[in-house]
Amino acid sequence: MSAKNIQFLRMTHLRGPSIWTYPPVIEALVDIGELENFPSNTLPGFNERLGAWLPGLIEHRCSPGVRGGFLQRLETGTWPGHILEHVALELQTLAGAPDGYGRARDGGPVGVYKVIVSMPHKEVGLRSLHMARDLVMAAIEDRPFDVPAAVEELTDLVDSQCVGPSTQCIVKAAHERRIPAIRLNAGNLVQLGYGIHQRRIWTAETDRTSAIAEGISKDKDLTKQLLTTCGIPVPEGVVVESPQAAWEAAQEIGLPVCVKPSDGNRARGVSLDLREQADIETAYAVAQAQGSEVIVERFVQGIEHRLLVVGDRLVAANRGETASVVGDGLHTVRELVNLQINSDPRRGSDGNLPLETVRLRQSSPEVLELQRQGLTPDSVPANGQSVLVKRTGNMTTDVTDVVHPDVAAQAVLATRIVGLDIAGVDIVTTDITQPLARTGGVIVEVNAGPSLLMHLNPAVGQPRPVGEAIAEHLFPGEHNGRIPVVGIMGDQDTTRSAKLIAWLLHLKGLHTGLACADGLFLDQRCVQKDKAMDFDQAERLLVNRAVQAAVFESDVRHLLSEGMPYDRCQVGIVTRMPPAAGLEDLNAADEEKIPSYMRTQIDLVLPQGFAVLNAAEPAVADLAQYSDGGVIFYAQSEAQARLTEHRQGGGRVAFWRDGLLILAEGENQTEVLSVHRPAIARLLKDGRLTSDDMLVAACAAWALDTSADLIRAGVKSYGQSTSSH
Repeated sequence: MSAKNIQFLRMTHLRGPSIWTYPPVIEALVDIGELENFPSNTLPGFNERLGAWLPGLIEHRCSPGVRGGFLQRLETGTWPGHILEHVALELQTLAGAPDGYGRARDGGPVGVYKVIVSMPHKEVGLRSLHMARDLVMAAIEDRPFDVPAAVEELTDLVDSQCVGPSTQCIVKAAHERRIPAIRLNAGNLVQLGYGIHQRRIWTAETDRTSAIAEGISKDKDLTKQLLTTCGIPVPEGVVVESPQAAWEAAQEIGLPVCVKPSDGNRARGVSLDLREQADIETAYAVAQAQGSEVIVERFVQGIEHRLLVVGDRLVAANRGETASVVGDGLHTVRELVNLQINSDPRRGSDGNLPLETVRLRQSSPEVLELQRQGLTPDSVPANGQSVLVKRTGNMTTDVTDVVHPDVAAQAVLATRIVGLDIAGVDIVTTDITQPLARTGGVIVEVNAGPSLLMHLNPAVGQPRPVGEAIAEHLFPGEHNGRIPVVGIMGDQDTTRSAKLIAWLLHLKGLHTGLACADGLFLDQRCVQKDKAMDFDQAERLLVNRAVQAAVFESDVRHLLSEGMPYDRCQVGIVTRMPPAAGLEDLNAADEEKIPSYMRTQIDLVLPQGFAVLNAAEPAVADLAQYSDGGVIFYAQSEAQARLTEHRQGGGRVAFWRDGLLILAEGENQTEVLSVHRPAIARLLKDGRLTSDDMLVAACAAWALDTSADLIRAGVKSYGQSTSSH
């Protein structure tokens, strides 16, 4: 390409850890053509237009490492590939996407760059890059660009494609504890942890949330019956089947009353403080439109509160308030609602904001409330006239620190009675700092799958770490949901080693999965032969609840085109450096770059894990510096210099001496195998295993606390039938 333009040559979604970073990224191969000769400081008016359209770029620190660092780079001159990265990230930020990672690097030929931006969802990342390209070109060519429209479009895409903020806060809390996460559907179903140790969340529901308990919580009348049986104060109420029955029930219970659906949520269809027959009959129709049954219950004077219970403790509480407008003698109630209530940025209709947009729909509780005041949505209140619009659903103020211990205990008990592990308990009381028995307060509902947004972003008071509470509930103490994961890379010499490692873990009693060039295996049984190293297929092992350990063989091609299928590993193995030949279509550069790619396997080693490295190959041995955990060097000879040095420092090593495979740590050493044993000699002679395979597998098994006796027995029995296991 030779014109002043920006062209995308290829877009690659790296779904797992890659050569760039741990989170998923979009890697764009970009050709900037003649713009290679026109850095930002040579384009008239470009920097000014870009800064005016995206003032948030002032926060981008860039390589200077200070606020405004990127703007400094613009002034001194930088190229469109770098600019594209920052503009895409700023658009994502404006659209409400999580904080991003970005890089721009040389892509090979002159004018070709690799632009990398992080984004969990592919479509959002792709769209942000295309928008960034269009914006940058408009700024270069001095054409208009509608930034608000672009941000609105990207925001809608984020809302529809990415997990919601309630789910995100739990995933983020899990990430901070190094608990891995896998999104299981297009919605908010997320797996935390791997294999047998995984847990699942669906927004604020977990795999501990029973269907029976959720069903009970949706039946508000049944919920109250159970709570009453156990001594929890609830308002007297009855299910009714007609407007007339609602009025009759109200008279029997005693006015005023509340009318609501039996299985509604977020206060939809709830009408409070009803005293007149017409209002009650109208409220019946409003409630019926939101649920399958209608309940009439005693109206309790007080303030509504939402208490969030996780496990056996109260973790957050919010106080509600009514929503009103003040007339100005000019605008209708509907207009005032939009001006004074819906203008609050914390209100919205997509479920991702703590407060809902107020809609004055026909036969809604809000319209009924207006009718009781002699008004309609189109009435124009007098100047200074206060108009009550909405009584419920406005949980604005955090009160967690002042909830009386007795009230908290009642909420926890109510949650247990219903059978939920996480619940939003609705309480009406005049004073949350006093016991319910003293104030006449009641528990009106116990809700499954409660919204977390009001606690993450209260209008008044401090946000509460509800995501951390749920993560701790699912993974108490030091549990992180991990299973032993072994990753291995080399120069097409790793399949045998991977299969032997999986065999040793299988004999150890672990249900072991293996993804390698020969196929996808579960407990030595091949379940798929083709493309087993592909991301989707390999990830199946981590989603399988039966898997207790997993071994993954990978190569540079899969690393560069998809990323790794796991976030971290207990054991990371590199045997040899592969050649760059054959990777030209991935713009993999030359041989000098290969060690930086293979480094990724070692970057993923957990602090409690081990890197297993071939000490006889200097480029491989040099990767030891990148391991967060320990290092085990192996070589054919104990005289190998790197191995000797490591052992003298007290490190772990493995080598052959006079036909004996030896594992040593400092002065201590253990003889594991002998090539003179018939079974071992036969494996070597038949070519089913090499001496390096045995070294690598022994090191991996040792790193996972496998005894020398079991390693010996496992290698000797390798290739035998698994029918007895």
